[in-house]
Amino acid sequence: MTALLSIRDLRVAYRRDGAEVVALKGVSLDVLEGERLAIIGESGSGKSTLALAVVGLLARGTEIGGTISWKIPKSQAPHSFAPPSVLPDISPTRGEIGSSVAGSLLATSKIGEGGDHELISPLEGEMSGRTERGAKDRQPSALATSHPLLGRDIGFVFQDPSSSLDPVMPVGKQIAEVARTHLDLTWREAIAKAKTLLERVRLPYPDAALHAYPHQLSGGQKQRVAIAAAIAAGPKLLIADEATSALDTIVQAEIAALIRRLVTEDGMALIFISHDIALAASLANRIAVLRHGELVELGETNQIVNAPQHAYTRGLLDAHLGLDAEPLLDRQGISA
Repeated sequence: MTALLSIRDLRVAYRRDGAEVVALKGVSLDVLEGERLAIIGESGSGKSTLALAVVGLLARGTEIGGTISWKIPKSQAPHSFAPPSVLPDISPTRGEIGSSVAGSLLATSKIGEGGDHELISPLEGEMSGRTERGAKDRQPSALATSHPLLGRDIGFVFQDPSSSLDPVMPVGKQIAEVARTHLDLTWREAIAKAKTLLERVRLPYPDAALHAYPHQLSGGQKQRVAIAAAIAAGPKLLIADEATSALDTIVQAEIAALIRRLVTEDGMALIFISHDIALAASLANRIAVLRHGELVELGETNQIVNAPQHAYTRGLLDAHLGLDAEPLLDRQGISA
């Protein structure tokens, strides 16, 4: 398989209260075309930082090093100017564009080197939206427009759909806006596609759901809407960053099954970020294990689950409680 995304020696550090906090320490890995890669680790291991670095959504002032290289097939969709949308901007970290190869575009971001230090407007062919700290606080970019764009080439599903959906816009219009921007559709065609997408993510009563506002939907339903928006333009890569963590157990399983079905049907690659090794194993072909910003193990799912090499991976597996596990209080000799 060909590598869709190659990350080499990725280093990320934040400045907090005058001190440097290192989030990633020389991480290197590939994401292959059509594969499902899970990135797991405890809170603070660097999982989400890795995802945000890939799509260029790190906060301004973050110190970044290493390279991110893409091999994205030429898109059939025209590059157009985008109105505000459900999805945040992507401005992958500043760098250089490599040469074209055999019907595809190979873009390499040399992170932390050169480039314009001014923010690129979210109207310049990029999808704008609500991020946790706002668009003006993200890492600037000076990559050319042939670099992958969020919404067109990369779909991103965040942990909390309530913070990524526009609360004052019907969800059907939010999905349609992505399709209209990147697929050059009329509004009528885009709304029809939005309805089809709501059917694909199995949202009940899609005709009525088109006109619903986010606050009228449950948490699981809002996440289905966010997934529909993320795949609206047919991206080559879908990133799900703790997309099931805020949901109850049954809905988690439903959303995980939905993501697996959609990436299989559309031939997308998937980066699935989770702290739940059992859930990751049910989705992924390969698993990458992060700890304290370091990649401690990477391998096929069967090998990681059944024959882990690193003590930390074995600890994650031991920490997973199945239905047949001895109650934790009994194991610790503590009475309730």
